[in-house]
Amino acid sequence: MTQLCVAIFARDVQQVQAQVAAAAEAGADMIELRVDNITDSATVSQMIQTSSLPAIVTCRPTWEGGHCQLEESQRLTLLSEAAHRSAYIDIELKALASIAGLSTEPRTRRSGIICSSHDFTTRPAKLYQLLSELNDTNADVAKIVWTARSIRDNLEAFEILLNRAKPTIALCMGEAGVISRILAKKFGAFLTFASLGGDQATAPGQVSLQDMKRLYRWDTIGPETRVYGVVAQPVMHSMSPAIHNAAFDAVNHDGVYLPLLVEGSYESFKAFMETFTAMTALDLSGLSITLPHKENALRYLGEKGAHIEPLAKSIGAVNTIAIDRGQSADGNQQMQLRGLNTDYAAILDCITERLNIQRQDLRKYQVAVIGAGGTGRTAVAGLAHYGAQVTIYNRNLDRAQALADEFDQKIGSVKAAPLTELKHSRCQIYFHATSVGMYPKPEGCVFDGNCPALNGQSLVFDSIYNPIETRLLKLASSKGAKTISGVEMFVRQAVSQFETWTGQTAPMQIMRQVVISRLAGPQFESR
Repeated sequence: MTQLCVAIFARDVQQVQAQVAAAAEAGADMIELRVDNITDSATVSQMIQTSSLPAIVTCRPTWEGGHCQLEESQRLTLLSEAAHRSAYIDIELKALASIAGLSTEPRTRRSGIICSSHDFTTRPAKLYQLLSELNDTNADVAKIVWTARSIRDNLEAFEILLNRAKPTIALCMGEAGVISRILAKKFGAFLTFASLGGDQATAPGQVSLQDMKRLYRWDTIGPETRVYGVVAQPVMHSMSPAIHNAAFDAVNHDGVYLPLLVEGSYESFKAFMETFTAMTALDLSGLSITLPHKENALRYLGEKGAHIEPLAKSIGAVNTIAIDRGQSADGNQQMQLRGLNTDYAAILDCITERLNIQRQDLRKYQVAVIGAGGTGRTAVAGLAHYGAQVTIYNRNLDRAQALADEFDQKIGSVKAAPLTELKHSRCQIYFHATSVGMYPKPEGCVFDGNCPALNGQSLVFDSIYNPIETRLLKLASSKGAKTISGVEMFVRQAVSQFETWTGQTAPMQIMRQVVISRLAGPQFESR
């Protein structure tokens, strides 16, 4: 069973006692006492004795990324004395020979020994030679940690765990390596590290204990857990892990949804897809795709000959990939990729439900789409497909005209107009698809000085979800118009993704509550 270990930088006995109590309360299995700045064994001994959790004692020297400035003989003496009181000590591969006598003592008379190697810069050039040296020692646990060059380095950590020769810790540091910490349990690591949150992390990319337990559902992760995630750059502020993991929890689906940092180029996206889908043991089963990879996903799936939803092709962007796995008649593993765009469906479903109509009824409506970017394009494609009469209002008329020319008369009609003409519009539906009014500048409003005539028959839909009620929606409400918040669009596209991946009915209300709760707290970026 993989242990969840909270790392604590020790300053004094009282601080350690308080933080150990907090770790135990939050569900940690072990603690790591980083005693780099402690100089006497008596203090370390007291810290160990007062800990309610099994303790690993680590005194990391500066030459291996730590802070200890003791003479090496003093540092090793401190560790050797701790080795008869703590559950484990962590000693660097380069220093293990200096306490060789300790590692040959019977296990019943000493602490366990974790022999470790760290690279805070990059992947070691001789990674597997280091691993072999770690495995050849008398240490009880081998630990190898390096800074991920890209998300693909995590796969080597997983392979090391799958093929371990002894209890092993294999982790990647940095934002790209976060998933190695969360999935350590899936691949049978001896332990993974978490922090108490805030500025308490002892290594780059360390996830808080609360997020490990609650956000990423640590207690439910096992060898059969399916993996999902959002592919983006940047990615750590995405709300998608919170919304999907809460949904998995609600329906008892054995899955975990992760932030997947993939650099913005097509080559990086392709390399990610090729390597992550090829690792059968990972069980990668579904992906959300967001900036800057929606066009990359469409291109990749096209090159692979995968099934792509027709409207996703028309829109020119995929925001959802389903990965279906099975066996062929001869028993070999098979994998099929499917590309979808759940954004357009979310837009249409929000509108039709609010107006109590069917999609085919949209042909009776005139719709103003404000903005000609990615979200505007998605709305135009979906609305025109169902016969709506669409006018694109945009500051750059040429861009709006190019978009109108692409979709006009395919089913519905599409034309372009300058944004300054919006006040003369007589549309029944207004869909806002620009960033005006979005946090951190919520004071903006595209209707300022340019507001069309609104009444009780009008519908104003703002794709922005932060803030939940924008100035645009407040203005529309004051004139009696019906409104739709971008929260509804965000939730519905996630609902479609969830149901595509799991085949289960999504717990929509729970997903909505998660989004609203997150927006009420620290600010988050797009999915």
